[in-house]
Amino acid sequence: MFKSKNKPQNRIDTLIGAETRVEGDIHFTGGLRVDGVVRGDVNEDGSTSTLVLSEQGMIEGAVMVSHVVLNGRVVGPVHAKHYVELQAKARVVGDVHYKSLEMHTGAVIEGNLVYQGEDQETRLLTNKD
Repeated sequence: MFKSKNKPQNRIDTLIGAETRVEGDIHFTGGLRVDGVVRGDVNEDGSTSTLVLSEQGMIEGAVMVSHVVLNGRVVGPVHAKHYVELQAKARVVGDVHYKSLEMHTGAVIEGNLVYQGEDQETRLLTNKD
């Protein structure tokens, strides 16, 4: 069997607990769950990773991850290389960039939804005469 590099990470490797506050940027691989507060950017380090932000979690900064599942609050832009799931309690103050989007009733975005679509090279190849 072949493994897809675009498949979401199913396990949580790192947890930021509900009573924890992190000030500064976070770079991670695998799965990251945030139940506390992060004041800084959250970025994956090279591989396909998943960020889960719980209902009580909050991120003040940019998010750049392959797969994002939000049920808390993000103040800043969200850039998902592949997939964004906005659950019912999700609140985003900023633009959401996505390739695939699932939005539950109750989720709020105070910004733009920006579809990333196919990468530029694929578009050029398929539009050739």
